[in-house]
Amino acid sequence: MGIPLIQMYKVARYLAGRKLRGDKRYPLVLMLEPLFQCNLACAGCGKIDYPKEILQKRVSVEDALRAVDECGAPIVSIPGGEPLIHKEMPQIVAGIVARKKFVYLCTNALLLSKHIDEYKPSPYLTFSIHLDGNQRRHDESVCQEGVFDKAVAAIQLARDKGFRVTINCTLFSGEDPDDVAEFFDTAMQLGIEGITVSPGYSYHHAPKQDVFLGRSASKQLFRDIFSRRRNRASGTPWSFNHSGLFLDFLAGNQTYQCTPWSNPTYNIFGWQKPCYLLSDEGYASSYRALIDETDWDQYGVGRNPRCDNCMAHCGFEGTAVNDAFSHPLKAMKAALLGPRVAGPMAPELPFDYADAARYATVAAVAVADVGRVRRGSDGQRAAEQR
Repeated sequence: MGIPLIQMYKVARYLAGRKLRGDKRYPLVLMLEPLFQCNLACAGCGKIDYPKEILQKRVSVEDALRAVDECGAPIVSIPGGEPLIHKEMPQIVAGIVARKKFVYLCTNALLLSKHIDEYKPSPYLTFSIHLDGNQRRHDESVCQEGVFDKAVAAIQLARDKGFRVTINCTLFSGEDPDDVAEFFDTAMQLGIEGITVSPGYSYHHAPKQDVFLGRSASKQLFRDIFSRRRNRASGTPWSFNHSGLFLDFLAGNQTYQCTPWSNPTYNIFGWQKPCYLLSDEGYASSYRALIDETDWDQYGVGRNPRCDNCMAHCGFEGTAVNDAFSHPLKAMKAALLGPRVAGPMAPELPFDYADAARYATVAAVAVADVGRVRRGSDGQRAAEQR
């Protein structure tokens, strides 16, 4: 596993405390999104299609740390946009580390060499560097040549300076299992702690819509990849920054429902309903309002068409961790043996669209609404949602 013992211990203690208190919904990872602006325009990204005045907005240090305290999650993931563009990112990270929260600072690494001395190595800080494959595949994914080489150089630099380093990898349609297995070998040889991997989520506003996988295709792809893990004659064993049960879920061996409340999102608009991936559902005024006032039963596989092909870690890792806590022997077996790569797959959750017309109406209104935000010039809706 690519998760340090201190992190596993602290997360397990946190989960035990929440369960003993009888909490039904509790956060595992806070998705702290401090800006939408990025220095890349990736084909599968749905986060950068905003007008200039929105892209120039930033979450302040005070608001970021207030969200961390309000949420209380033991882990804070900082995606974007590109977080290293944020001039106050070192202060935000230092404030979270001082609270002894585990920070995963997600970056495409283009600016890391310029800013790395603004950060201090800590067991609570990890640079999570975006790599979607080997050189050709990654540069194709981010729509710019030379990015892979810069990311690899940044990994080596960060490791030389004593930082924890992982990579985050999103897999899209057209992936060759042999190529992905070779990429995982390459990644581990760079000395990273682990790999975070997930199928790409089909954002409505992504520049390309033909790159996303369906659920069946995702499961078969991961089975094919994991089967090659067992046949690798050389190289460092793969280490994933996931629970064993989440990897087993990716391979189609667990029937899980999404738990979006386990990864709440705070960004420049406030607390985003219901999760990091669905950005058209509005915002809550506080974390408590997000938890108490969101109709969670509207979201998930078989409940909402936009959720049906999602297998992303920000929705299902929380489910897998909760399952591991409730069934430790099953979790231990999955961790020791790895995902099963043959035999029948676990059944899918039933799809029930009795009110499909309602979903279609809600989706149409939401898309039209976000279109007005992105075309607008005064940013008034952003202010109102806060």
